[in-house]
Amino acid sequence: MTTTPSPRTARAAVAPGGLPVLGHAWQLHARPLEFLSSLPAHGDLVRIGMGPAQAYVVCHPDAAHQMLTDSRTFDKGGPFFDKARVLFGSSLPMAGWREHRWQRRQMQPAFQADRIQGYARVMGEEIDRMTARWRPGTRLDVSESLTNLTLRIVTRSVLAAEAEDSAVAEVQESLHLVIDGIYQRVMLPLGPLYRLPTAGNRRYRRACTRLHRAIDGIIAERRARPEGDDLVSMLLAAHDDDTGEPMSDKDVRDQLMVMIGAGFETTANTLSFAFWLLSQHPEAEKRVQAEVDGTLAGRTATPADLDQLPYTQRVISEVLRMYPPGWFFTRVTTTDTTLAGHPLPAGTALLYSAYLLQHRPDLFPDPERFDPDRWLPPSDDNVPRGAHVPFGGGNRKCIGDQFALIEMAMALATVSSRWSLRPDPDATLRIQARGTLGPGRLMMTCRPRATPPK
Repeated sequence: MTTTPSPRTARAAVAPGGLPVLGHAWQLHARPLEFLSSLPAHGDLVRIGMGPAQAYVVCHPDAAHQMLTDSRTFDKGGPFFDKARVLFGSSLPMAGWREHRWQRRQMQPAFQADRIQGYARVMGEEIDRMTARWRPGTRLDVSESLTNLTLRIVTRSVLAAEAEDSAVAEVQESLHLVIDGIYQRVMLPLGPLYRLPTAGNRRYRRACTRLHRAIDGIIAERRARPEGDDLVSMLLAAHDDDTGEPMSDKDVRDQLMVMIGAGFETTANTLSFAFWLLSQHPEAEKRVQAEVDGTLAGRTATPADLDQLPYTQRVISEVLRMYPPGWFFTRVTTTDTTLAGHPLPAGTALLYSAYLLQHRPDLFPDPERFDPDRWLPPSDDNVPRGAHVPFGGGNRKCIGDQFALIEMAMALATVSSRWSLRPDPDATLRIQARGTLGPGRLMMTCRPRATPPK
């Protein structure tokens, strides 16, 4: 039995508006952000129905912090992870706390600072490749361009393969369908209906099969030349501390799929939102441009430049607050416990949403306002633990958070030093809450900027 005392009086409640059989699944499917954001008004821990199952939504940062930092009591599990494990197995983000400790030790070297310096060279090459193809007046889907960019970066970095490789192209083509399929099965739990031979179900199953086949081919090729020091080679060389057994090919495949799946769309969506927000806030855009002009003088950003780009990094922090790409996750209790002053039996499903926590007006005044200077010290020090969690928290925090932050800062700075992206005059932002939180199709026109003298 675990408890954490709180100096405030916590409240538990039941969400209104549940429907027979579906519970609150329709609200989560049809208007998830609005529904989740309405729940803190009812309590710090709010029970909802997800089809025939029940779950508690964690609405207060104190409770979120307790949950995220006690992974033994609040383990990975619940509706999201149960569905995702069908495809991704017990890979790092999906594994229970015992497996997670060993897996993270095997993979952590791939995300150390010296490795990220090497990945940064790939990031710079791909950012240059993308921007070199743009032309003045070109109208393009920024979301699509940035998704191609981040997918090329993560596949080259994680798989140590060129993005033109046929297996990598198959991975890139299949992932979108797979991620959307998992999201739909979590948020709209229709059970046996997903086994029917509908066109959508067939597309999802074909995408899963293609994804497995492509990754399996990469693993087989790497086994044939085991001298590499990339992540694939690290996983193939790993042996369980207790049994001495190596990872199976399926285990390696699961790890690679989830690393790639978690590492491209999330970053692309954040960058897409960033360029949209800068286009709508000219003063913020001018501050970014002045900063990158003074630091880069038109060249490609590197990790060594980031200390000289504090405003650019605050822009990214604010975008991650407003539009966290990983906007909801679930946990499950492994023992009887107490959260937000409410007793929970073992096996209770919990849902937490970075979007919900990061849009609480008592924590972030005027939360819909884009204000990068929220993150100026000492204001950023006053953000409660558990309130800003775009990468999760505790020992289950995203292993690739520094990879993503450096990639986003390099891309935002380099593009802003060369181009100004302008949306269509009548364009509006249509937020899409699917497997990740994104802006969908975002048409913008490229306008070159004068490059300052070097």
